[in-house]
Amino acid sequence: MPAPSIEERLTAIEKELEQIKQQLETNPSQTNAPWWEQIFGTFANSEAYDEAMRLGHEYRVSLRPKDDEDVS
Repeated sequence: MPAPSIEERLTAIEKELEQIKQQLETNPSQTNAPWWEQIFGTFANSEAYDEAMRLGHEYRVSLRPKDDEDVS
């Protein structure tokens, strides 16, 4: 079976895009809140998240100059 032509591929993409647009119009987001408010609390009581935050903090601290090093 030959590969579809660019025109056929573009037609398929345009059709799929139209379907996505229709879905967005008929099912708008339930809230207009910013994304960070929509995901607030997602990681509540998550040990993995707490560990990631701890490791990130340790890494950032490790990048700081040491007290006995000359920072000039």
